[in-house]
Amino acid sequence: MAARKRITIRDRQAEAALFYRRAVVALLAVFAMLALLVSNLYKLQVTRHEDFNTRSNDNRIRVLPVAPNRGLIYDRNGILLADNRPVYSLELVPEEIDDLTATVTSLAEMLAISEERQQKFLEQSRVSRRFKKIPLLENLTEQEVALISVSQHQYPGIYVEARLKRYYPFGDALTHAVGYVAKINKRDLENLDKAGKLANYKATRDIGKQGLERYYEDVLHGTVGYQEVEVNNRGRITRTVAFEPPVPGSDLRLSLDIQLQLKAQELLTGMRGAVVALDPRDGSVLALVSAPSYDPNPFVQGISGKAYRALLNSDDRPLINRTTQGQYPPASTVKPLLALLALNEGVVTPETRVWDPGWFRIEGVKRKYRDWKKWGHGWVDLYSAIEQSCNIYFFDAATKLGIDKIDEFASQFGFGEYTGIDIREESAGVQPSRSWKRARHGQPWYLGDTVNIGIGQGYWTATPLQLAHAIGIMARHGDNFTPRMVQSIQTDSGNIQLPPDQRPPVQLKKDTYWDEAIEGMRRVNHSEHGTARKAFADTSYVSAGKSGTAQVFSLKQDEEYDAEKLNKRKHDNAMFVAFAPLNNPQIVVAVAIENQGGGSSNAAPIARAVIDHYVETTGFESILPIGIPTP
Repeated sequence: MAARKRITIRDRQAEAALFYRRAVVALLAVFAMLALLVSNLYKLQVTRHEDFNTRSNDNRIRVLPVAPNRGLIYDRNGILLADNRPVYSLELVPEEIDDLTATVTSLAEMLAISEERQQKFLEQSRVSRRFKKIPLLENLTEQEVALISVSQHQYPGIYVEARLKRYYPFGDALTHAVGYVAKINKRDLENLDKAGKLANYKATRDIGKQGLERYYEDVLHGTVGYQEVEVNNRGRITRTVAFEPPVPGSDLRLSLDIQLQLKAQELLTGMRGAVVALDPRDGSVLALVSAPSYDPNPFVQGISGKAYRALLNSDDRPLINRTTQGQYPPASTVKPLLALLALNEGVVTPETRVWDPGWFRIEGVKRKYRDWKKWGHGWVDLYSAIEQSCNIYFFDAATKLGIDKIDEFASQFGFGEYTGIDIREESAGVQPSRSWKRARHGQPWYLGDTVNIGIGQGYWTATPLQLAHAIGIMARHGDNFTPRMVQSIQTDSGNIQLPPDQRPPVQLKKDTYWDEAIEGMRRVNHSEHGTARKAFADTSYVSAGKSGTAQVFSLKQDEEYDAEKLNKRKHDNAMFVAFAPLNNPQIVVAVAIENQGGGSSNAAPIARAVIDHYVETTGFESILPIGIPTP
């Protein structure tokens, strides 16, 4: 028989003690947690009150940058050349759109947005912050704005924004001078960051890309402003707390005359070339025309890839600023400067005569260097050599002077150097020398090279601006001013007039040498045998000039130049320089036309028309005689 299980009697006292201990532990735990909670509440409400209050305000209050209005640009007579106009743009906030691609496609069908633009927008949306507005279509028409407004309730996250956009009322007439603005790209952001200017561009979308817009970017842009706004938990703006207005950019007043600019552009219609007009008294640029040109307004709005490629691949190279980047052999336009040097070095006098049989030969060399006039000019002196552009006279003078003296003298007139004009798109050209040829071609300098330099050919290249600058120095007997387009800057505090930038003058041993070389140039325009006498016939003023015809390829020893048998692109370049009035020069003009033939027949009439227009619209100031003979 199994033993019966003993029943244990409950120890109530022990259970009560156990319960008491557990209650005490639980109570202590509760007190500890309450203490911890109170401690944290104290820390949050008292110790770190200011910190969390600031963070709360950061979530509630946002500081938004406000873009400044860009400064305006005027010509010398106060005519507006670069304006700010209100435009409307369609912008999307990706964060507020469920299917961004479908929305873009639908809007594209409604507004006829190109596939290229759609792809650019989608690519931009991938790298931009999702809560920021991204423009899909800019420069909306009134009809497009109305169409969007009617359908906007169907497209959450789309907005029509109004802002000021740059506008150039004269289109392609000033592109190479004034330049243009366009959207800030990655490279621009990097450059701004390096320069410590990025904070000032937080609300800015465009930046100067070319011309004056780029050169004076800091002046035109202005200073960014800020507004503090209160937002709700969904990021919507509920009210404006504070506002610091932006400081608008300063306005520019140019020396350019838009009417003269338009006249020069008209004269170059259908041609490739450049016209530069300067005031030699202070270096002010009166006209700066490069043809063909292009309309800058599409670049502001966002030019299509197809349109840009058409400009980039055009044989006429409209993107090149021919006034400052076109490098042409100066040809016979520099003969007056060679005459100056020859006089100054005692190589010739005004009466020195040279026999021109139609060719020139270096002693011991079989090759003949020919004059443009096959049968020659006979006996010529300094005046008739300039007047009739006799090559033989300057072949002889150049060989007697030598390349070293020519190089040193030409450099004083700015050849082979940047002029310092207030745009960045400029070439220095080539002022050849012994060291230049050795470095560039690995060859010594030959006497035949000097012969070619004597008539502005060979390795010598210059921009039309350099030619105008050099002839301006000559016209004012050595006075040397840096070419500049901006006359003054209009700020909030007043008008800042920019003084002329005068450089050390070119000095000759005798001041009369200037008069003697200029007399040859006067005869070019006004004498019986002057090469430009037809172009400057019956003018109301006395002027000085020099024509040039620059070969664009080399002829063999006995090869004849026949324009009719050559491709048009191989025809000679037409060059001409002139200034007026003779006794108190106030305008210098340089003309370069590609593949148009003789300078006296093609470029000189353009120079005459530019000076005539200047006289008709402006008039010359009182004549101050400086001893130069008149006809």
